[in-house]
Amino acid sequence: MVILQRFYRYGLIGVGNTAVHWLLFFLLHGCAGWYQAPSNIIAFAVAASLSYCLNAHFTFGSRTNGSRYLIFVAGMGALSFVVGAFSDWAALSPWLTLVIFSAVSLVAGYWFSQAVVFRRNTP
Repeated sequence: MVILQRFYRYGLIGVGNTAVHWLLFFLLHGCAGWYQAPSNIIAFAVAASLSYCLNAHFTFGSRTNGSRYLIFVAGMGALSFVVGAFSDWAALSPWLTLVIFSAVSLVAGYWFSQAVVFRRNTP
């Protein structure tokens, strides 16, 4: 039951996180004319910072921590960059880039957060 509640909270925070990510991505890519890879990684970093703080408190009941934050941003940022670079290489629509990343990061991000970033050390 706890896992379902956490995943639900993670998903709700993810909706807001996704809105921030998508808005910033389209500002950078569509308005500023940046390539998809840097647009995706910058938008991700901003949205992930917000997501990290909210999920630490509301989803996992954990304190924020500089090293955990860096692990989260590095791991998920790498995923963001790979999706953006693949999209540039394959000339995918920016919409498809965001849909793919959002879907993959929902599941991969939850697992990564649960197993690595906010893992509780039990004695």
